[in-house]
Amino acid sequence: MSKTESRKKDHVELVIEKGAQYEKTTGFEKIEFVHNALPEVSLEKIDLSMKFLGYNLKYPVVITGMTGGYSDASRINKGLAETAQKYGFAFGLGSQRAMIEKPELAKTYQVRDVAPDIPVISNIGAYQLKKYSFEQIESLVDSVEADALAVHLNPLQEVIQSEGDTDFTGIIAAISKTAEKLDVPVIAKETGAGISQNVALKLKSAGVKYLDLEGSGGTSWSKVEYLRSAAVPGFENWGIPTVHSILECRGILPMIASGGIRSGIDAAKSIALGSELSGAAYPFIKAFDAGSLEKYASTFTAQMRMCAFLTGCSNYKDLRTARTAFI
Repeated sequence: MSKTESRKKDHVELVIEKGAQYEKTTGFEKIEFVHNALPEVSLEKIDLSMKFLGYNLKYPVVITGMTGGYSDASRINKGLAETAQKYGFAFGLGSQRAMIEKPELAKTYQVRDVAPDIPVISNIGAYQLKKYSFEQIESLVDSVEADALAVHLNPLQEVIQSEGDTDFTGIIAAISKTAEKLDVPVIAKETGAGISQNVALKLKSAGVKYLDLEGSGGTSWSKVEYLRSAAVPGFENWGIPTVHSILECRGILPMIASGGIRSGIDAAKSIALGSELSGAAYPFIKAFDAGSLEKYASTFTAQMRMCAFLTGCSNYKDLRTARTAFI
């Protein structure tokens, strides 16, 4: 097993077994929906469907990228993608760096056989984007029949990793080149530390079409790396909380709100605050590991629908304007 394969395996196992969550919160607990005692809508007729990457989703939800590149990743990705297909979510893959190093690992990322009718999002690290040729990056997208490429921004994780890549010069130029030449949209995706307004503006200028905010308050990848090896301490809770990242970036580019989304209520709040979609990874892979993924996904979507009902929203467009209050 290569170093990259071993690291991917370690990441998933540590997140499932150790949790590695931020001590600080996302900020969603400070947001409340304004209750509507006269909703004038039927729960059964609520429709939260929306369009994303050319597909009609039943819910504005993405199971965000987690894994790939080692033997058991195929089972995980296909299991999660099947659920995304059933519930009408989009599905993100984990970093595909491993399949550049070992092309035979491509099968651990391929999910189209179980998810033919939903958006699939390819994934590569920002550092790898400048390291590999455009043709190599394009082949990653094509090999999994993806509808977009997520470029993940993970300077915090890299600087904590003993083997991390810490030369982040030239990243914007690499993103701009890729966005200009690639046939599918580029999504800029943080990995748990959030995106600020000034970074969002730079990404927009570089041709990025969506932001996946992944703010702090959920899984702490610096904590994961601390569990893997000794490093400079003190950065376990570094990052912009998800709610703050939403408020900083709204109106700049369409947003996927992720980072510490743990329920359909959190997801609905993120839509009302200005995000187009909501994304989650940790609770889905935890439920998958526990054999309760179906129950979790059903509860998650039911919570979203109930939030819509209790705010008098009959559809996705209404939910985006639902009244909220800071408490």
